[in-house]
Parts: sequence; C-alpha cells; structure tokens
Amino acid sequence: MHIQESGEMYLETIYVLSEKGPVRAIDVGEYMGYSKPSVSRAMGLLKSGGYVVADKDGYLTLTDVGEEVAKKIFERHTLITDFLIRLGVDKETASEDACRIEHHISDESFEAMKRHILNK
Repeated sequence: MHIQESGEMYLETIYVLSEKGPVRAIDVGEYMGYSKPSVSRAMGLLKSGGYVVADKDGYLTLTDVGEEVAKKIFERHTLITDFLIRLGVDKETASEDACRIEHHISDESFEAMKRHILNK
C-alpha cells in the first residue's frame, strides 16, 4: 500500500514522540496542531494500512513497516535540515523546507545527496 505524504508525517511524529515515551493520538494532534477528528481519521487509515497498532488504553505503536517508513522520513528530514543550515539557511526555514522536500525526493536522489553530505 502506498502511503500519502500526510501519513508519512503522522508516522514520523509518532516515531519522534515515542522516543520520549508512550504516545496517544491526542499527543500526535497536539504536536502537529491538528484536530482530534483529523488525527482519529488518520490513525484509522494507518491502522487499516498496517502501519500502526493501538493497545486497549489507546497507546500507539508503529508496526515494523510503520517504523521503517517513519525512520526513512525522519532521516531525510534530519539530513536535509542539517544540510540547509550548513548552507546558511536559518533553522526554522531549513526545517520547513526539509519537511516539504523529504516527501518528494526520490530514493536515488536522496541516497546521492546523503553520500555527498556524509563524505565531506
């Protein structure tokens, strides 16, 4: 199943928040600034797609597939943000631009960019 950009953003958010502790849908909504109905709909889609599971108390966990996607997007966001900052872009703009780029760059182009950045 192909995942939309918004789904990738939700998975990345769950991944980032889970590094700090247990994650509930309300935490995701607060972090992203989205309404409860929007988050609820997205979580339903991510659950049915096999990317997220929720326990009886509502705590969210990424499946192996969900974690793979989340780590990929997080790596892209982090690397592109750092690269733009090194080029002189302010941190906030770099992060916003990285967020847009991370969802659209091909695997081939990202891997080439990564090799170039990490070889310096």
